[in-house]
Amino acid sequence: MSRYTSATEDDRRAMLEEIGVASIEELFADIPRELLLRGGLDLPQGRPEQEVYEHLRELAERNVSTEREISFLGAGMYDHYVPALIDSILQRSEFLTPYTPYQPEVSQGGLQVMFEYQTAICELTALPVSNASVYEGPSAVGAAAYLAKLANGRTRMLASRGVHPHSRETLQTLSTGYGTTVEDVALRDGATDLDALAAALADDVGAVFLQQPNFLGAVEDVAALAAAAHDHGALVVCACDPLSLGVLAPPGACGVDVAVGEGQTLGNRLDFGGPSFGFFAASEEHLRQMPGRIAGETVDADGRRGFVLTLQTREQHIRRERATSNICTSQALNALAGVIYLAWLGRRGIVELGELLIQRTAYARDALAALPGVSTLHDRPVVREFAIRLGAPVHGVIERCAREGVNPGYALARDDPELADGLLVAITEQRSRADIDRLVDVLGAAVAAERDVVEVRA
Repeated sequence: MSRYTSATEDDRRAMLEEIGVASIEELFADIPRELLLRGGLDLPQGRPEQEVYEHLRELAERNVSTEREISFLGAGMYDHYVPALIDSILQRSEFLTPYTPYQPEVSQGGLQVMFEYQTAICELTALPVSNASVYEGPSAVGAAAYLAKLANGRTRMLASRGVHPHSRETLQTLSTGYGTTVEDVALRDGATDLDALAAALADDVGAVFLQQPNFLGAVEDVAALAAAAHDHGALVVCACDPLSLGVLAPPGACGVDVAVGEGQTLGNRLDFGGPSFGFFAASEEHLRQMPGRIAGETVDADGRRGFVLTLQTREQHIRRERATSNICTSQALNALAGVIYLAWLGRRGIVELGELLIQRTAYARDALAALPGVSTLHDRPVVREFAIRLGAPVHGVIERCAREGVNPGYALARDDPELADGLLVAITEQRSRADIDRLVDVLGAAVAAERDVVEVRA
């Protein structure tokens, strides 16, 4: 045992010497001292299994699900109906338990799922190539920045303020590793300011990041914004709501080079915020810079149709310095839910769903804007989400609505202090006209009550 310990210590010293540090503690020198753990973890004593179960049950009962309240909360995750068909297929062991299909000869089912999923994403986005998914929407946005840098070598990126705050945060975080910088482009009347974009554009801009519809729910003029970016040789990356693509022009038809997005709305439940999947599609010239992996179709020695992993650009597959992604697992099960959902909807179904969302959203927007103390934050066209201004403290209004069993939406001040009076309201096919009328009644009363409180304090 002593010789084993001695050998281990010698190996440790040799490794530290090789990387040029004197101690293991030196490896953590960049971490602020107040964040370093000193001593053991402050954990309570162990408890019997039965008591642990009861404790966890008590914690779980504090949660409020969308089955217990009427929810108009969106901001990236939405309460859409998930048909029973999806679970019945996902729970099959050949889909539920496999991991990476390293051996295509025994992984044909999984590879075909990836291939069919890619085909569906290409049809949705009107772009010719798709990968086999990434973790989630913001990861896809961040990966697109690296693709842009590989494509044109430029390190300056522009991101509309209409891009989801989480995606912009991801861009900023990953820019440190990519060696890029990210600058915001302002909004005007709820949409990306074309003049501000034109003023910020130059021949050193690698990519422009947009969102359709944007975070405030506004439908962007993507074609005009893309044309301005292309005039300076910049790539255009658009984060899309996939369900809106049944009624809006697809990104590929608007001059977008890379379309990414969050796939939760496609057959994935809220599930406390995850997991879900991110989609990633691009023009063919960027095929080899795309992250993750791409399943392809081929024929075997007997001429029968088969599937393989055509491209694998993850660092566990190729040399790290040539990899375009360090994502080392797959959201294939969640992506399978997405392709099942799209097949369940069908080509006409996704259009009808989009039209239904537009109609119900218009009804909700008009009804709320007619309330005293409520106005629209912008007048741009919307699909299924819109922002309003409240003439009362937003968090107080939300709390009053919650006590009535209604979640009225997302407080925009969480991401932008300048929108302290803003509330983002999301509509899905789960919200009936009666639900919307209930929101109008409850929110109207909450705004009036909060305004009275403010007046009394004044």
